[in-house]
Amino acid sequence: MSSLYLREDLGDTSAGSVVELDGAEAKHAVTVNRSRIGDEIRVGNGRGLVVTGSIESIEPGRVSVRVSDVHVEAEPVPRLVLVQALAKGDRDEMAIQAATELGVSAIIPWAAGRSVSRWEGAKKEKGRARWETIVREASKQSIRSFMPPVHPIASTSDLAGLAASALVVLLDPTAPEPLSGLAASDDRDLVLVVGPEGGISDAELDTLTAAGAVRARLGDTILRTSSAGPAAIAVLNVSLGRW
Repeated sequence: MSSLYLREDLGDTSAGSVVELDGAEAKHAVTVNRSRIGDEIRVGNGRGLVVTGSIESIEPGRVSVRVSDVHVEAEPVPRLVLVQALAKGDRDEMAIQAATELGVSAIIPWAAGRSVSRWEGAKKEKGRARWETIVREASKQSIRSFMPPVHPIASTSDLAGLAASALVVLLDPTAPEPLSGLAASDDRDLVLVVGPEGGISDAELDTLTAAGAVRARLGDTILRTSSAGPAAIAVLNVSLGRW
């Protein structure tokens, strides 16, 4: 089973019941993955529920799956949230794709002061929709029980407000302490903030640290904005005992 199919409206189900795929998901199963009657596949709702079953019938635009196993997973705590600054080219998209595969719980696009790319006007929703598509496909490819939501684009003041209820960590190569030394002492969200190509500005660092954010570095080298977030998630997955 190399893929997961998503049906966000999938609710309570049990072994022996039938789950149906239609539209794009059914087309992907039959046309792209060449699934056939009798093949075993997985269907999830992106909120912790994943069912496994065998394809019972295939009709135009519809695939019926007889459920053999139902798995319900609780979302891990603390949640790992990636704040990814908009970046030129596809570097921000590379970051959120990898972060999804590595288990991030939510993604927040950030209009950083040094971001070359800008989402303004209609681009705000268009950009978020593009990120949602990337996250959805990465969730399916990695067979994740939870599909991370992509929140509306945030300003620096919005990020400062997160520090009231979450541990906000600024990935800063000049920070005195490494991320590996970070101790999560409670179940608050761990919010990782990644700057754009030019880094987080001094003014942004001052604003966010004044609000309660902490700084941490990833080794002694400078990582690209496309790799810093995924690298940080990998470090925390180890320190939290998830890997």
